[in-house]
Amino acid sequence: MTDTAAAQPSDRSLSIMLWLVATGFFMQTLDSTIVNTALPAMARSLGEAPLRMQGVVIAYSLTMAMMIPVSGWLADKLGTKRVFFSAILVFTIGSLLCAKAQSLQALVAYRVVQGVGGAMLLPVGRLAVLRVFPAERYLSALAFVAIPGLIGPLIGPTLGGWLVQIASWHWIFLINVPVGVIGCIATNLYMPDSRNPATAPFDLAGYLLLAVGMVALTISLDGLADLGLQHAIVIVLLVLSFGCFVAYGLHATRAAQPIFSLDLFKIHTFSVGLLGNLFARIGSGAMPYLIPLLLQVSLGYTAFQAGMMMLPVAAAGMASKRAVTRLIEKHGYRRVLVVNTVLVGLMMASFGLASAHQPLWLRLAQLAVFGSVNSMQFTAMNTLTLKDLGTGGASSGNSLFSLVQMLSMSLGVTVAGAILSTFTGLLPQVTETNSLPAFHATFMCVGIITAATAWIFGQLAPEVRATRRKPDPSESN
Repeated sequence: MTDTAAAQPSDRSLSIMLWLVATGFFMQTLDSTIVNTALPAMARSLGEAPLRMQGVVIAYSLTMAMMIPVSGWLADKLGTKRVFFSAILVFTIGSLLCAKAQSLQALVAYRVVQGVGGAMLLPVGRLAVLRVFPAERYLSALAFVAIPGLIGPLIGPTLGGWLVQIASWHWIFLINVPVGVIGCIATNLYMPDSRNPATAPFDLAGYLLLAVGMVALTISLDGLADLGLQHAIVIVLLVLSFGCFVAYGLHATRAAQPIFSLDLFKIHTFSVGLLGNLFARIGSGAMPYLIPLLLQVSLGYTAFQAGMMMLPVAAAGMASKRAVTRLIEKHGYRRVLVVNTVLVGLMMASFGLASAHQPLWLRLAQLAVFGSVNSMQFTAMNTLTLKDLGTGGASSGNSLFSLVQMLSMSLGVTVAGAILSTFTGLLPQVTETNSLPAFHATFMCVGIITAATAWIFGQLAPEVRATRRKPDPSESN
């Protein structure tokens, strides 16, 4: 049973709490994309190569993936108010430290701090809404909270480029500080506190196995290209990550209350959807990192121009969300996902034809088409994964799904950075002033990886069509 505040909060307090949670979600999603267009400026400031800045993005998304399983348990044990306040405080301190970083290593370390706070903003805030709002107002409240989460990725690249152009890259982090201070004050005054006295013990052994596995996998993939690790160390890390994941599977079969029950994988749509999400999102996670780099490093765009070029991707993506529902109803999940996954891969590979002489209208059209099919992919994958969970597995399944989303985003940037760095060293026509051939080869590889994921969705039963579970409004991407 959940222990909530004795008095029901007033409508004013509830409204302020909604704005507070929505703002936290906005800050979290904004910082997932705002950095991408600022990476070349950061590299110049810190004396690093622009093509070796992926650690700044990886550190944030990987930390968020690692913290997702912990956030709900902490809120149950310590209370939503205390944990949400701590999340905003840590996120704000991490943002301030990022702005003060004097080296790439320091910036990556401070992004980890920022990610610890950012990872708890949405799940804890959403839990607070669930516990305080009456059932009849829950969906509308959650939809309100979700809107800023859609706006954050939409304006992130453009805002990041604009701040770099009018001020410096430091301001993409400094803008979080005043918002964070106000958020801490508002949380202390208006956030109702609730906790669950009957919280089960945390599955520490299972969590450590998953965390070590994720970190080892990420470092091994990035090790050869960016970290300069020897082949033997990379192989050891890959074996370690595989061993940790297998060990977790064995642990989960005998643990009384594992973090993620393996029974979830008995649900056909969930298992196919989750595995498809993991691999398809590697390409989708790579593109927001690669496209601004291509535009600035190889095609001579400013940070602001590169950010503006990302608007067609977001606008076309939002416009196409309704179309995919009709397609699924008519053709079923398997056919839609198999065809659309191949289309997404082809559109990614099409950036391998980019050149300085490409007409602007054609580049804008290319970005818009990619944004459209990529958004349709997200919507179809998300609804497939969550549609048959039911009430029993919804909480655990949704947490595992969120972890996979953040992990695949981290892996996407890791894989893209490793491939780009490899081709930069291998291709003879790549010089210090001409990195375009390396980008061409990288986009081709990312497209092939994504298109190959269609085989996973091909394992779906052909009759899977109707969505039985109404998706959470905040699970749009």
